[in-house]
Amino acid sequence: MESSKQPTAGAITIAAEQNQSRRLDSKPIPASEVLKAMLDSLPPDHFTLGWLSSHLHRRSFGVIVLVLALIAMVPGISYVAGLLLLAPAIAMIAGRSAPSFPGRIGNKPLPTRHLAYAVRRAVPALRYLERVIRPRWQLPLGATKRLVGVAVFLLTLLLLLTPLPFIQVVPGMIIVILSVAYLEDDGLLLSLGLLATLVLVAASTGAVWWIVAGAKLIGL
Repeated sequence: MESSKQPTAGAITIAAEQNQSRRLDSKPIPASEVLKAMLDSLPPDHFTLGWLSSHLHRRSFGVIVLVLALIAMVPGISYVAGLLLLAPAIAMIAGRSAPSFPGRIGNKPLPTRHLAYAVRRAVPALRYLERVIRPRWQLPLGATKRLVGVAVFLLTLLLLLTPLPFIQVVPGMIIVILSVAYLEDDGLLLSLGLLATLVLVAASTGAVWWIVAGAKLIGL
């Protein structure tokens, strides 16, 4: 007589998590879907950046950059998010498979409710944008990762070094565009984001040059 074994609840949970990881690693997946899957698997009270990075696998760069960019546009905590943005940007430039944070930062418990709030607000807007966003003009993953990393690094420096209030919204919005383009494999949107990065960096550099030149002219 052939015996039948019923799968345990633990085995079902592990299988579900493995299936979800495969879905998140497959290419391409809409950014809104990635965020929704992440939201469904968030721990109830606290999470860590290390958990987020390991859970999202290949998509971790795009999602972590997207989430931190959304936080960076909030006055008062933009500098903290900006400092955290430097870590994934440098890791992308270096060609790493996933972002890494210093042990104390990567393992620091963060309130789940703040992340869940930001994600819930972002998902409807992303779903609306995804009507026109689609995979096109695709570049090799390594080249795309490094391009996005360089752009995010430059924009983060602008976000941290610009003293004017609310100015962090501009680089933050461009970082959001870049991260969505990276997640959606949309080369056209990526090109627009890179062009916006160049324009903003050039305008900021020109503004600094004029300030320095004006200061020298009046003898300061």
